[in-house]
Amino acid sequence: MPIQELTKEMIDLLLAHIRELAAIASSLEALERGIVEAIAAQLPHYNWTGFYWLDPIDAETLVLGAFVGEPTPHVRIPVTLGICGAAAASGETVLVDDVNADPRYLSCSIKTKSEIVVPIRAHGKVVGEIDIDSHMPAAFTQIDREFLEEAACIVGAFIEEHSGKPI
Repeated sequence: MPIQELTKEMIDLLLAHIRELAAIASSLEALERGIVEAIAAQLPHYNWTGFYWLDPIDAETLVLGAFVGEPTPHVRIPVTLGICGAAAASGETVLVDDVNADPRYLSCSIKTKSEIVVPIRAHGKVVGEIDIDSHMPAAFTQIDREFLEEAACIVGAFIEEHSGKPI
């Protein structure tokens, strides 16, 4: 499906599915696995979809969580490096239309042309992020941004709801 066919209705259906996953997930790992698999199945311009989490022992390092796509050499990323680090450090969504023009980009694949990284907040602080790469330049629209920011809110709420409980 070409990117031009992505609609608000499609995103709303995917968000409803993510909310359902959050309602029944037995753990954070199960939720993130369900989310990356659903996104990969529904949004073909999302060529790599994954989670990074702040290391609970070293809050200056992001650690790779569940992902769908080619393996990445970046299983641990300092928050001072890369587009992922920039999103975690700033607490803001970072959208890059051309990764080759952004000096922060940590190359994972020569196929990657654009990237969006959305922080996940729980208990008032950034705890992780959703990272999406595309093989298409300028692949992400405002619809993608709003979708991923809402998905990040769902994950953050799941974390808050399950704090103190085994997840």
